Order: sequence, then structure tokens, then C-alpha cells
Amino acid sequence: MDELMDLSSRKTSMTSLNNNTLDALPAHVMRPHYDRTCLTPGIVHIGVGNFHRAHLAWYVHRLMQQGQALDWAIIGAGVREHDAVMREKLLGQDCLTTLIELDPLGAQATEVTGAMLDFLPVDADNKSLIQTMADPRIRIVTTTITEGGYYLDPANQGLDLTHPEIIYDAENPDRPRTAFGAIVAALRLRRDNGVGPFTGLSCDNLQANGTILRQAVVGLARLSDADLANWIDNHCSFPNSMVDCIVPATGPAELQRVRAFGIEDDVPVTHENFRQWVIEDSFCAGRPDWSLVGAEFSDHVHQYEARKIRVLNGGHQVLANVAEILAVENISDAMAHPLIHAMFRKVLTDEIIPHVDPLPDSPVLEYLDLIDRRFANDAIIDTVRRVAFDGSARHVGFIIPTIRDGLASGHPIEGLALVEALWARMCEGTRENGSQIEANDPIWDMLTDKAAAARQNPSVWLEMQQIYGDLGQHARFADAFAKWLKHIYENGVESTLQLYLEQT
Repeated sequence: MDELMDLSSRKTSMTSLNNNTLDALPAHVMRPHYDRTCLTPGIVHIGVGNFHRAHLAWYVHRLMQQGQALDWAIIGAGVREHDAVMREKLLGQDCLTTLIELDPLGAQATEVTGAMLDFLPVDADNKSLIQTMADPRIRIVTTTITEGGYYLDPANQGLDLTHPEIIYDAENPDRPRTAFGAIVAALRLRRDNGVGPFTGLSCDNLQANGTILRQAVVGLARLSDADLANWIDNHCSFPNSMVDCIVPATGPAELQRVRAFGIEDDVPVTHENFRQWVIEDSFCAGRPDWSLVGAEFSDHVHQYEARKIRVLNGGHQVLANVAEILAVENISDAMAHPLIHAMFRKVLTDEIIPHVDPLPDSPVLEYLDLIDRRFANDAIIDTVRRVAFDGSARHVGFIIPTIRDGLASGHPIEGLALVEALWARMCEGTRENGSQIEANDPIWDMLTDKAAAARQNPSVWLEMQQIYGDLGQHARFADAFAKWLKHIYENGVESTLQLYLEQT
């Protein structure tokens, strides 16, 4: 942060970011070498956030820097009102993005990427999105719509056919509200016009994300048109993939950082000095050769997914709720807190790693050490609030499957029960210093009501079947959860962590 203050104090002439100013950018800033006017679209991406621009868009950009993939440019899209804000900002700078890579040793690499050509209007009926995805030039549709955006039924992890948005799209297939409804409508046009299928590629943190995307699209199509559903299932491909790069939200510090470099970018992106993408090589209409810029095509994506989701994403949830209660603002600060870090290592080592299969020449403990170093990178201002957001989806995807594995195999689940108790305490809505925790979940009101009731009766929290299913009926887990929640309220978080750490 001192370095950031030093940068901001310098007298710097500002360059507004757009196509006409690329040559005027500071000399140390990498910029596109390709002629953006010669690019043609091949990908539509739904959900243009920071992660997409630091990951998929970066891989496409790096291929373009080599003179490759010039017919695979990206058209951005969104299906929610808040996407219109990002659209306005990106269109104002010709869809260019400044990426700042932050190394814990202090190095900063700055790069402007230009793989995105356009950002579609956010229509109420998704007309622009549907028409664009029906364009024969589009051969891949990618998504980053977050874990909670797939309308999963917690009972079977399939499509929740009772969700109002899904019901609406099934009844109004030509005016869909969801990304999946728009995909179905576009594929109907492609089939009817003889254009052929495209590949659906999820870039979200879901195990078997391609399989889940297939289930969502085919399942929704089947509600209104069984023949179309069969055509999609038989002709489209939905490869699974594992995506990994820590990308914080953009706030005042990130804006200050990019402006200190002399660039006027309304939506810059900072990211760690690590990036990984492992993909099944199953693309029905062709693909760029992302392996030339570091991606890996593999038949073992499931193992990479499982390791990353259990250790990295699960590890984030181990840290985030306890840090929020203790008013620790950033993930790197949580890692520097002796009790939080010790709990993190103990829970991951004793209760999560035993359920993760090793990859060849990559012991899981070494992977945990890598995650430890990445989380501790204090150059990354990754807020606890961002990581804790949407816990109702993230605990379901990242923590609860490991609890079930532990119960089935007889492995310890005490630490994971503590993690869930800490989440319940966080959802009560106040920190231990008395400050208020602002709403941080799509179902925050329900969570706070359940958390308040659970203070006197812990079993109320576990009765949320959409999150826990039947876990509340497993005495070993329910008893441990109740014990930890009671201890947290009676003795405080740090005393509870100390007690857990003293257990053998």
C-alpha cells in the first residue's frame, strides 16, 4: 500500500483508454499488436466480470498477440440489469481492459487486452443476445454467471424445475429471462436455419461445470420442445473445465493504481501472478488453440476440478466467515492472523485433503502450500466480503460435499462443523466489535432470521434443506455444529478457535 501511495503522489499525465490512444500509453504498458479492426467474432461470453477479463479474454488476447485466433474475438453479453453498467463503461473505452498482475515481491506487469469487440444491449427479452448467438460465426458460448446462477436443485444438483425463472422461460421460450433460455432460443434458430450447433463452455467454479451447463440447457429445452432438447443433447458439446486465478473486485484502490500508471480506465482489473485453465477437448464447432498460451487440454479435468474446488474454493470459505466476524478486511490479513491461519491449515490438512485425489507428480499437500502462498499475497487486495458473498451457494458447492465424504468414511468433521457454525454466526449480522455486516447473500434476510433463531436452538440452522439436505439428521455433524455455535456465542471466536486447535 505504501508503494501505491508513492505512485499516486507522482505527477502523471493521464491517457484515456480507447482504440485511438493505444500508441500513447506509457512505454512499460503492453498493448495489442494486432489490428483490432480486422477481428471477427467467434465467441459470445455471458457474464462480463473481472474474472472473465483476467482469464478467458486474456487467453484469447495472448493468442491474438501471436497472430492466432483473429476470428475468435469475443462479444460480451449479460442478462441482468447490473450488466448494463459494465456495458456502458466498457463501450466507453472500446471494450479494452487494463490488467495489472500483482506479484507478492512487488513487481507489477501492466497489459491492455483487446480480445473483446462489443458488448450487447441488455434487453428484457434477450433479443440481441439470441440473435447474436444464432450468428453462424459464433462457435463457442462461454459463461461466468457464478455458482448460484445455475438454478441447481440441491437434492440432485440438476436443474431446479420449480424455480420461477425456469418456469417463465419454459412458458415463454421466445422471450426468455435467463442465460439458459437465451441459449435454447438461439440454438432453436440455428437448428431451424441449418447453421449447426455451438459449444457451451462454463468458466464457473462448479465441479463438472460443463455437465451442469448441459443439464441446464437441455433440461430447460425439454420443458417446451423435446425434439429441440434431443438435438442439443446430440449435437452440442459442453466440455468440463477448471478455471483458476484470484481476481479481486475493482474498488478505489484499483482505480488509483491504474491511474498512477497514467491510464484512465473506468474498469481495470488486478489479478494474482498465477493463472490455470484445464479443459476437456470436446468442441463441436472448432476452438482456438489455447494450449499455445498456457492452457491445458486434458481427459482428467475432474481431478483438477475436485482439487481446486475442495482446497482453494473450500479454503476461501474456511477463512472468510471467521475473518468477517473478527473484522479482518482482506484475505491476506486473515492468513496473517495466527489463529485463523492455524485453523485454515488444520481444517484443510485433517478434514479436506484426505478426500482429494492427488494428480501425477503433484502431492495434495504441495498444492495446499501453493494455495497458502497465494492467499497470503498481500499485493492482492482481495476482500473478505467478496469471498464470503453468496455463502448459500458456495458452502453447498465447496464445503458440504466434503462433510458428506467425512461422515461416509469416518474421517473427522469437527473443523468443518466449526466452519459452518462460524458461517451461522456471521449471518447473525454483526461482528464481534459490534459493527454491522451488510447483506451479502441473495437470501440474506432468510439467513439472518435462521441465524438469530439458531443462537438458542442450533438445529434451526441445519433445517435449511436447500443448503444442508439431510445433514441435520446426522448426529455426529449436528452435535459438533451445536457445540461450536454455543461456544462461539458464550466465549467468543478466538477462544473457540483456540479450543479447536488444541484438539488432537
